[in-house]
Amino acid sequence: MNFQMKEQYNMDDLLKIMEILRSPEGCPWDREQTHQSIRNNFIEETYEAVEAIDNNDTDLLKEELGDVLLQIVFHAQLEKEKNSFGFSDVVDGIVKKLIVRHPHVFDNTVVSNSDEVLVNWDAIKKKTKNQSTQSEVLQSVSKALPALMRSAKVQHKAAKVGFDWPDVSGALDKVTEEVCELKEAIDSGSGEDRMEELGDLLFSVVNVSRFLKVEPEQALSNSCDKFIRRFQKMEQLAEERGAYMASMSLEQLDSLWNEAKIMDHSQLSAVE
Repeated sequence: MNFQMKEQYNMDDLLKIMEILRSPEGCPWDREQTHQSIRNNFIEETYEAVEAIDNNDTDLLKEELGDVLLQIVFHAQLEKEKNSFGFSDVVDGIVKKLIVRHPHVFDNTVVSNSDEVLVNWDAIKKKTKNQSTQSEVLQSVSKALPALMRSAKVQHKAAKVGFDWPDVSGALDKVTEEVCELKEAIDSGSGEDRMEELGDLLFSVVNVSRFLKVEPEQALSNSCDKFIRRFQKMEQLAEERGAYMASMSLEQLDSLWNEAKIMDHSQLSAVE
């Protein structure tokens, strides 16, 4: 095997390792993979890197960024084998994009603040992607994004051409309206109607988050953590009392939940 062991490795070593793993003398599993088969790996590794960021875990972040980089190298190697493009083409492309989209750094464009940078960025992006209408800009938001994140990006881009409420009150009123329409669909609508109205309600809630400058994905993730934390307290309370949650009535469970909620508030207040 033509690979030199070292104390410290670099990018060239990673690219070489990937070639070896995909070669006939390499790893059977790696040779079998395609873009589609490792697609979810890319997503999972990215989220694990995000979790390291959220936990402010520097050592873990270093490891997880390496895992994300491996995914990029893997996909690039798959295309290199088809003589389509390689890792160097990926690097060349992003460097050129950064130069083009930062004319205030690499050219003579003058900006006075970050807001102007973003305005220029959007204009350059629209031009380089040959987007002539704002509808094309909305359509360019990736459908593979988590739906809450995609909703926020679509709404943000629509707001840039003035299609927006003047303040959060209009967005809140829309939430109330959508709740009423969902209730009507539940009472008399078909399954498709219920899905549509539930989607409209979620979309309108995301609009409220945008006005509040709250990331909807993060807000919902925090609520998931809170629910799990309080559910655990419910289980602990039930166990202390010799009860089993599965055999308790809804009223008893609701009472237990309220106790857990009060305990949770008290513990959080003590920490603060």
